[in-house]
Amino acid sequence: MSETRRARPTPGPRRAWTVLLAVVVPVAVAAVIGMVLTWPGEVDDASRRQLTDVVVELDQARVTATTMQRCDGSIEDVLPDGTVPAQVDCLRVTATVTSGPRAGQTAEVFATAGLTPRDVPVGTGIVLQFYPEEDGAPAIWAWHDFARAIPLGAFALAFALVTVLVAGARGVRALIGLGFAFGVLAVYVLPGLVAGENAAALALCGASVIVLVVLYLTHGVSLRTTTALVGTLAGLGMVAALGAFGAHVARLDPVTTEDAYRLAQILGTDGPQILRGVFLCGVVLAGLGVLNDVTITQASAVWELRAADPSAGWRRLFTQGMSIGRDHIASTVYTIAFAYTGASLPVLLLLEVYGQPFGQTITSGPFAEEVVRTLAGSIGLVLAIPLTTLVAALVAVTASTEQARDQAGDAPGHLHAH
Repeated sequence: MSETRRARPTPGPRRAWTVLLAVVVPVAVAAVIGMVLTWPGEVDDASRRQLTDVVVELDQARVTATTMQRCDGSIEDVLPDGTVPAQVDCLRVTATVTSGPRAGQTAEVFATAGLTPRDVPVGTGIVLQFYPEEDGAPAIWAWHDFARAIPLGAFALAFALVTVLVAGARGVRALIGLGFAFGVLAVYVLPGLVAGENAAALALCGASVIVLVVLYLTHGVSLRTTTALVGTLAGLGMVAALGAFGAHVARLDPVTTEDAYRLAQILGTDGPQILRGVFLCGVVLAGLGVLNDVTITQASAVWELRAADPSAGWRRLFTQGMSIGRDHIASTVYTIAFAYTGASLPVLLLLEVYGQPFGQTITSGPFAEEVVRTLAGSIGLVLAIPLTTLVAALVAVTASTEQARDQAGDAPGHLHAH
């Protein structure tokens, strides 16, 4: 007597998943453990006051009147000949406090130099600094900035609406991932830098956790997404190493701007070392966004090429994928370079006014940081594209082959007689 039974199918694309997870899982575990070990403690208000040695509170206010009057000149009013005028025209602003325990009080302050009544009409929302009484000195008010919560909130809402309308549910998931990324920066990376934790560990652990969550949340759990994740993680490692190496060989001074100098003074003896960490974190985080973009695009391109030509081997897929990748390299390198150039345009303009030679300009301290940051991100990007394309080609072929065997094993005609 004989009977038929279905042959045991092959285990689908498990081999491809096994290889990818052998890379992703250890990195994910290491990133989480690293975050736990380097997690900064909370800094309370008393500690912040001790750190900055200044007690200042910010209050919202509404302008009720403005007048121009003569006041003493300051270094901000320096003339073209290098002198500071004895007196300049200043904008005196009268405002009513609208938030906090001092709501309803009236304050008079001098606005930032250069502002006129036309720039600050009655009804304008502003932010004031309040310095409480201390050591016998009276409480004082000072100008801080314009209140921009409403216009910036409107722009952010418009961005969210456009993203959701165009990208649908995936756009919603991308926005959630963006919120998660900024949450990691706010509660882990920035406090960790202030606490003096290892900058490389903060940057790599934080960026790895961000990309793990954001990629899977936005694009779903799949071989394609995991392939892009492998390429992104490898790229982050290269960018971090290149950034640290570039900062070392270029002998970058961490204190090159007025803000950096002020921050170094506040942080004390550890200030310069912390600012070196800030630079490295900036290199890694700047590279994260670009790497995420090109790796997911490259992985998707290889999968589409495989779907269009199921008979294509990994070599053909790699060659065709790199045809697309070269376009990505060219366009993204421009994107990185011009993004950093735009961010450092005030520095470039200042150097242009000073009339320094071009070679001296691009090797000066403030601009040298942007050069190293741009080159580190660009090299990491260029190397991540062929790596991602190669991994995607190998995984796509392996997964397709195993899936075909799986389907053949499940076919009704594929029987064994006994």
